[in-house]
Amino acid sequence: MENRMMQSMLLDFYGELLTERQRSCYDLHINEDLSLSEIAEQSGISRQGVWDNIRRAEQALREIEEKTGLVRRFTALRQGLARVEKQVEALEAQASGELQSDLRQLLREVRQLEE
Repeated sequence: MENRMMQSMLLDFYGELLTERQRSCYDLHINEDLSLSEIAEQSGISRQGVWDNIRRAEQALREIEEKTGLVRRFTALRQGLARVEKQVEALEAQASGELQSDLRQLLREVRQLEE
């Protein structure tokens, strides 16, 4: 999952652990898709300074994820809930009466967990 979505998730989970400048540069680069020059102009630092902050932030985020695994576990949980939802939907379509009602309730609960 080496893409912008993963990078954005790492920032969402651990961004508060970065310095303000690292967080800002990384956010502008990953989420706003700004170039190093654009970020440098906004931040009042050199392109090299922006590059250094982004690389330090990325390294710190990856190290934290390696130690905690929160993003990995969150992603696995979401995928598991999606599988459960599909299975319950299939069962609900085949059920009737009280069982169907119970499965509908279970679906609502699973969808609430996904939010």
